[in-house]
Amino acid sequence: MLRSFTFTDSWAVAAPPAAVAEVLTDLESYPRWWPQVRAVARLGPDTAWVCCRSTLPYTLDLVLDAVSRTPPVVEVAVSGDLDGFARFTLVPAGEGTRLDFRQEVSVRGALALASYVVRPVLVWNHARMMAGCRAGLAGEVGGRQAAR
Repeated sequence: MLRSFTFTDSWAVAAPPAAVAEVLTDLESYPRWWPQVRAVARLGPDTAWVCCRSTLPYTLDLVLDAVSRTPPVVEVAVSGDLDGFARFTLVPAGEGTRLDFRQEVSVRGALALASYVVRPVLVWNHARMMAGCRAGLAGEVGGRQAAR
């Protein structure tokens, strides 16, 4: 049994696309600035294992494979507890960047079964995850720019 989810979001960061892409493609630094990303391990030049846990008491074990690391598109294929992709499209916006986020994933097993009843809670949990991304990304990009 498979259940699909599509998530979209858009927000601005006060930095140029290249600076934003630098942070987004540095997966190993994610636990420092994205609170819901608990651990990252490099598995190869284009592959990493990522452990995520948002507000709900369950942890996702994911493998991310780079599809594109070059702006305007930063994208990974996702496998493990979720299957699909996550993509950031970086659009220049004045002196900053608008990030258009899109994630399409499928879940199977117990999570897919539970999603029939608790789908709104799972969507809310993902929104909490992305709120952590928005806040942390802005801080990390700003910190790196200030250090230069």
